[in-house]
Amino acid sequence: MHPFEGKVRDDNAKRFVHEKGRTYFDRDTERLIFFVLTGVMLLLGALGRLGVL
Repeated sequence: MHPFEGKVRDDNAKRFVHEKGRTYFDRDTERLIFFVLTGVMLLLGALGRLGVL
């Protein structure tokens, strides 16, 4: 079970938990990481399409 599953996050809570060799992020942090990586991939794809890379 995911450590953050079913929990309400308060502002002082940790944004990630590392246990058993895995790192679990809370929902807000996962969403931020996803959008940042998606933006980077879109930018790299556009630059590659234009022949800059």
